[in-house]
Amino acid sequence: MNNLKYSNSVLINLIIVSIIPLLIWGPFFPDLIVSVSSLFFLYISFKNKKFYFFNNKPLIIFFVFCIYCILLSIFVAEDKMLSIKSSLFYFRIGIFSCFIWYLIDQNKKILSNFYSILILCFSLLVIDGYFQYFTGENIFGFKLYGSRISSFFGDEAILGSYLSRLFPLLFGLFLIKKKQKLEIYFVGILFILVDILIFMSGERTAFFFLNLSTIFIIALIKKYQIFRLITLIIASIFILFLSVNNSNLRDRMFSTPAKNMGIIESSSKTVIFTPAHDSLIRTAYKMFKDKPMLGHGPKMFRVICKNEKYAKGTVSCMTHPHNFYIQLLAETGIIGFLFLFAVLSYVAYSAFRQLKSIIFRQKRPFTDYQICLLAGTLITVWPFSPNGNFFNNWLMIVYGLPIGFYLQSIFSKKMVSNVF
Repeated sequence: MNNLKYSNSVLINLIIVSIIPLLIWGPFFPDLIVSVSSLFFLYISFKNKKFYFFNNKPLIIFFVFCIYCILLSIFVAEDKMLSIKSSLFYFRIGIFSCFIWYLIDQNKKILSNFYSILILCFSLLVIDGYFQYFTGENIFGFKLYGSRISSFFGDEAILGSYLSRLFPLLFGLFLIKKKQKLEIYFVGILFILVDILIFMSGERTAFFFLNLSTIFIIALIKKYQIFRLITLIIASIFILFLSVNNSNLRDRMFSTPAKNMGIIESSSKTVIFTPAHDSLIRTAYKMFKDKPMLGHGPKMFRVICKNEKYAKGTVSCMTHPHNFYIQLLAETGIIGFLFLFAVLSYVAYSAFRQLKSIIFRQKRPFTDYQICLLAGTLITVWPFSPNGNFFNNWLMIVYGLPIGFYLQSIFSKKMVSNVF
């Protein structure tokens, strides 16, 4: 494949990296960049007749899943137009991941660009988030979302989600960067402040994902293990202090901790996460039992849940059932569900291999950088927590980002190790 000219390469890299800050302002521009860059990558791949970026099992399985979803939209979905809007171009996420792989191979400078913009965005969100916490409004005058910190996200209240989901990628890039002592101290302080801010945001799932990915990383990496553990311990001390002195935050984050981990008991019946989540999940499960193999079609939960035949509980109908696995069971059946379960199985198997090599002091199959990227995938496919909509553009871009880095690190001949 012919290399891009240097000036064009720099411009493209900057456009791709701009996704990180643009995600703060919503899905439109990041999705536009993903869509256009995917078409561009398809063009240069066909032009140069080089398809090795797509010739790997993860991408092939993903594209099969995309084709399957399109077929469901056409032949199974009740509202075919609504369904096919979500499934027809879903494959762009996989192509975009390949494009990131391609760009890293072309110019490792993009890794430095991603790292720098992540540090900048995290730093600005930390400054603005704490300012909003202490003053009641952020630097642009956006007030607290209820009693929760939302910073530049306004009434979206997904500050914690943004930080927790991109944190493994930031940490992975930090590990492969050539660092000065002053930078290490700065990043350590930033990690502490981010940990605390995610807790202060009041987003239980985001706080759980942060801790899940952190435990996964600490257990399986070799270098900077103690560094991350110390930052976590210091953050935990401040979080404990906040919990004692802020009853609203304490009640929201700790009063029913099982909401983030599995099930809770309420009266005489088992409730999954919360009563509202429980109602949606049970409705989706009834939909699954009606069509267990193929489901009702992508994005059809919002349509089918209105049917009294499936409604369970007081909040039985929304745009999605707030759990990826139950959503795929209801909308794509067992076949679609197996796609996500396969990713979870791969991450679990990879973690087992890494842990086994640590215990028996063998050569580790995965680098610390790859473990961080796997941690980012783990929180995407974790089954025992509430999620957003599986076909949501914003979420899929955030989820798809680490995949491109991981594919490059696994399949590329140009290995990444302390490169910038």
